[in-house]
Amino acid sequence: MWLPRISSTAVTVLLLAQTGILLFLVSWPRPPSPAVGKERVHVLVLSSWRSGSSFVGQLFSQHPDVFYLMEPGWHVWTTLSQGSAPALHMAVRDVVRSVFLCDLDVFDAYLPWRRNLSDLFQYAVSRALCSPPACSAFPRGAISSEAVCKPLCARQPFSLAQEACRAYSHVVLKEVRFFNLQVLYQLLNDPALNLHIVHLVRDPRAVLRSREQTAKALARDNGIVLGTNGTWVEADPGLRVVREVCRSHVRIAEAATQKPPPFLQGRYRLVRFEDLARAPLPEIRALYAFAGLSLTPQLEAWIHNITHGAGPGARREAFKTSSRDAVNVSQAWRHALPFAKIRRVQELCAGALQLLGYRPVASESEQRDLALDLVLPRGPSSFSWASSTAAHP
Repeated sequence: MWLPRISSTAVTVLLLAQTGILLFLVSWPRPPSPAVGKERVHVLVLSSWRSGSSFVGQLFSQHPDVFYLMEPGWHVWTTLSQGSAPALHMAVRDVVRSVFLCDLDVFDAYLPWRRNLSDLFQYAVSRALCSPPACSAFPRGAISSEAVCKPLCARQPFSLAQEACRAYSHVVLKEVRFFNLQVLYQLLNDPALNLHIVHLVRDPRAVLRSREQTAKALARDNGIVLGTNGTWVEADPGLRVVREVCRSHVRIAEAATQKPPPFLQGRYRLVRFEDLARAPLPEIRALYAFAGLSLTPQLEAWIHNITHGAGPGARREAFKTSSRDAVNVSQAWRHALPFAKIRRVQELCAGALQLLGYRPVASESEQRDLALDLVLPRGPSSFSWASSTAAHP
């Protein structure tokens, strides 16, 4: 039987057209999903790669009231990898909105027609996808394990993810693919959403050290950040990606703290990874309170265990949340990086260091001197929005 040949270019055009139609449709307002006993809360953990976002994601994921999904925008970037970060902002935002509303049909444009839970990026780090009704690997109130969940839940029907999402009072998404706050204003004004933003930052020098350990895994994302039209970028000697990440954190923090729009009141919180590492329980209690959650004794014990391990963790654990010495992790860059590279990061990220409260070092001896605290203290309102007239710290 003769079949007409279709060029790869035509297939790409058809895919993009289909994606555009789908994203147009999901952008129309929809009624909110039914809440569980009260208005559903939506939390976006807004961060960048290698900033401790997987750890913070797990703080939410393991909570028994939370449906958590890690980086739904990953599917957009892998499907449309020839785009640039600004060009893909709207597509990522529309996917995030749909997931917040537990409408997972949005993935039709990015996943195979016949799909299972395992087609979702990092599905096994979501306790909700390892618990009923999605899967029976763990009871809902238990602390889940990625290693146990993967073989037991991989082939569960994809439709169960949507059913699970609707069973929780909180939907939390972690995303690293937004580079300004303005793109999220539509979600903050959306009457179907009750959105809170946790803006997680980390010392850019520590970010660089961690990125160097995982350079190959970040190559595709680097290319999109730099707008290379699909070319992967593993080596970045000019630290261009780190510079863009620093600029994005400054843009987001300034938009939220310097004459922010009224609709942001009480819905933005900036968190430094180093503060979480130094005082995990008080910081996490405050973080949970911001999201309308409480810290259970079981979670408190789990948090203590994963923040009081031995050493900074092995390289093979770079993308995993395992038991480590959290303070050791936050300070590891001071031993691992040459001072010349530190000086260059400080030049490229001077604005971020100043705004976010990190002290530059003037010499290698200062870098190595762990008695010299490089994380500056902050006041009670430094990083949370109080009013449109509040002075910038």
